[in-house]
Amino acid sequence: MATGLPKTDAQNPRLHFDIYAILEGAQELYLGHEVQVNVNLVEMVKLTTKDGESLDKCYLSPTKRRGVERRCLLWAPVKTGELLGDKQECGIPKTCAKPDCPICGSYGALDPGKRTLIGRVTHGGGVAVQAIYPVEKQRAMHPALLVNQKDETPIPFKREYNQPGILYPVSNHALSVTEKEFASVAYAFLDSLPRIGSGNPKGVAIAESENQMPLLVLDKYLVPRGKRPIISPSVTNPETAIEDFIRLARTPESNSDHIQATYFDRWIGDAALEKLREYSSLFVETFLQA
Repeated sequence: MATGLPKTDAQNPRLHFDIYAILEGAQELYLGHEVQVNVNLVEMVKLTTKDGESLDKCYLSPTKRRGVERRCLLWAPVKTGELLGDKQECGIPKTCAKPDCPICGSYGALDPGKRTLIGRVTHGGGVAVQAIYPVEKQRAMHPALLVNQKDETPIPFKREYNQPGILYPVSNHALSVTEKEFASVAYAFLDSLPRIGSGNPKGVAIAESENQMPLLVLDKYLVPRGKRPIISPSVTNPETAIEDFIRLARTPESNSDHIQATYFDRWIGDAALEKLREYSSLFVETFLQA
């Protein structure tokens, strides 16, 4: 059975792309999971480490990151004054599911009863490094609500927050996409970083090593090579996590920030960030400023 994707040519080949990063919360971060009595909870995962220790860790859900990235594309401003989602007649829940849509083409979509477009971008990781529990905090009600509730008792409003400085190893994988299609993924990844979270404050940053190298890797390949810089959920020490990330990123061993092999390219640190910015600019020039 055919995939339904348009055929490309040698001038516009399909490739695989991977983004690996360690993200850091610069402040308290709330990314909602569920609500208990008067308390909004953040998402946690339970795990048993290689040493048999049971842990609860904060979690930056890959599916929620994916949702923020899609929203960044839907709300990207086009030079005509429209938002990209309005220009493409593509939104949530009524996505257009057209293969040539710069949003659905990579992220997939469902037009109920008509067509389904399988997404070729998958998201992974998100288990925090440090075993730091979220903290529940009281948030004041808006004064206007207090005035309007003279006959009612105001209900205390509490919310859990992941604490500042937590590291979250994450990854995005794009399967068989052209460079133009990956440009959407690069734009969405970079643009979503300051917007991740529900409510305020929002945002994460790409963490850096001791020598100010962004903990970021970009792979472009037909043949998977090297080691994938994925941090074990058993790791709880930030220094160990960063050392593991850099060691795996530089395998095969190299002092260069650009590793080249047959049908394989890897960019590390600032080189990876610059390459992602190049693809992000390609998206802007092709779909927002064209």
